[in-house]
Amino acid sequence: MAWHDDQARRDELYRDPYPLYERARRAEGLTYVPEFDAWLVARDRDVREVLLRAEDFSSAHALLPDVPLSEAALGVLPRGFGPRPTVVSSDGAAHRRHRAPLNRGLSAARVAALLPYARTCASELVDGFAADGSAELVEAYARRLPGMVVGRLIGLDPADVPAAVDGGYRAEELLFRPLAPEGQVAAAEDVVALQHLLDGYVRDRRERPRDDMCSAMVAALAPGNAELTLEQRHELVTSLQNLLIAGFLTTSALIGTMLLHLLGDRRQWRMLRADPSLIPAAVEEAVRHDTAIQAFRRTTTRPVTLAGTKLPAAATVLVAYGSANRDEQRYERPGEFDITRPGNRQHLAFGYGTHGCPGSQLARDQLRLTLDLFIRRMPELRLDRDRPRPQMRPTLIHRSPQALYVTW
Repeated sequence: MAWHDDQARRDELYRDPYPLYERARRAEGLTYVPEFDAWLVARDRDVREVLLRAEDFSSAHALLPDVPLSEAALGVLPRGFGPRPTVVSSDGAAHRRHRAPLNRGLSAARVAALLPYARTCASELVDGFAADGSAELVEAYARRLPGMVVGRLIGLDPADVPAAVDGGYRAEELLFRPLAPEGQVAAAEDVVALQHLLDGYVRDRRERPRDDMCSAMVAALAPGNAELTLEQRHELVTSLQNLLIAGFLTTSALIGTMLLHLLGDRRQWRMLRADPSLIPAAVEEAVRHDTAIQAFRRTTTRPVTLAGTKLPAAATVLVAYGSANRDEQRYERPGEFDITRPGNRQHLAFGYGTHGCPGSQLARDQLRLTLDLFIRRMPELRLDRDRPRPQMRPTLIHRSPQALYVTW
C-alpha cells in the first residue's frame, strides 16, 4: 500500500511539476523531494553547473525505474539483451565512445538528407485524416512521424517500424508505469521481442554494412570484421534500443505539447498562420515552455557543495531542465507561452554540456515541418471544444498530452 501511495504522489507531481519547481527555485539551497528520493536542482544556473561538472555528478544512474518488477517479469527479461551502459548512462571515455557515432550519424548534412523523407511521411500521415474534419493527433500523427524518421535513420525496414516503436513504448511503460504482474510480463515479452528484432539488424549489418546508423554503430562499438561476440551484441542492442526510444519519445512528446499550447491560444495560432517566419521561434518557445524530458538523475562521485547544500558521495540529484526553463532569473514571464519571446534558444530542453542531445536538430526540424504542414493543410485547426482539456502523461521523460482531439 505504501508503494502505491508513493506512486500516486509521484503521478500527481509528474502531471504538474511546475508548482514544486517554483517553490524549489525560491528556497535556499536544494530541496529534497521524498517522492523522487533525490535533491531537486531547480535553478537554471545550478542545472548548468551540474551538467558541466560531469566528473562530480555521474550519469551512471540517469534513468532509474520508478516501479519494482515482479519475479515473473524478471524471469522474462534475461531472454533478451542488456542492460548495458549507453550514451545516456556513461561518463568520461565510455561516454565519448558511445557519443562519437551519434555525432557523425546526426551531423547537419545527415539530418538535411533525411528531411525530404520526413516531409513525405508527415504529408502522408496528414493525408490519412485531413478529409475527416477531426482527429486525435497523438495517435494519428505525433506518435508516428518520429518513429518513421528514426527508423529510417537507423536503417529499419519500414514494415518493422510499428513493432519497434510499440516495443519502445512498452519498455518505457514497464519501467515507469505501475502494471499488474501479468501486464509486466506482457510488456517484458514485448521488450524482448524488440531486442531480438534489433539483434537481427546488428548481425545483418556486420555481414552487409549499409549507409545507416545501425552499420555505423556496429563499426564504431565493435570494430573489425570478426563475428560479433555475445557481449558486443548485448551492447549494440542496448545502444540501438536507447537511440530508437530517445529518437521518437522526445520528439513525439514535443509535437503533442507544442500543438496543445499553440491551439490553446487562438491569437498565437493566427499569428503563426499569418506569418510562417515565426515557426522557428514558436518551436523554441514550445520546447522551453513545456520540456519533454523534464529531468534526469545524477549521482555525486564525491562530497560536493551545490547551491550552498553539502551533499555526500553517492547522493542523488534530480536535474530539472523543465524547472530551469521557467527560471525567473533568466526569463521574463517564464510561465507564459509566447512565440514572440526574444532569445528563447537559451533554454535547456535538449540538455547542456557533454550530454547535450545529439539529435536536437532532427527534433527541431520535425517540429518545424509539422507546423509548416499544419498551417497550410489545416489552417482552421483548433482543440475540440466538446472534449475536456487534455490531461498530461504522468512522466518526467516524455511530458506530453495523453490525447489531443482537434477539429478544423
